Amino acid sequence: MRLARPLRGQPATAARGTGYNGRVSENRKLSARCPDCGSDLVIDAATGEVLSHRRPKQPPAGGKDLEALLQGLDQDKARAEDVFQREVAAVKDRDRLLDEKFKEAVRRAEENPDEGRPPRPFDLD
Repeated sequence: MRLARPLRGQPATAARGTGYNGRVSENRKLSARCPDCGSDLVIDAATGEVLSHRRPKQPPAGGKDLEALLQGLDQDKARAEDVFQREVAAVKDRDRLLDEKFKEAVRRAEENPDEGRPPRPFDLD
């Protein structure tokens, strides 16, 4: 790279292009904060690619105290027990429904007995 000579009355930095109106460094990095998740991003100014991504530190247990965590645990246990009881009732009801369907199918089979084997397609010619 060829450096220009400074003009009379101008500082040497202006000649090299590093002053206020000078060239932007090609390896310049920008720092930004993501407005969505709050993480710190380092972005390459030339390409626009994200060079690094650092998530913000989360407080342990989501910032909740011990009492709130225990209360949430009790609520989860109660919800799981409720779901279990509903499934047990559904299985019992399903057994009853299947038994009724089977009895109905047996009753229909006794009312309309089969006349034998169905005709084969080859015999219809």
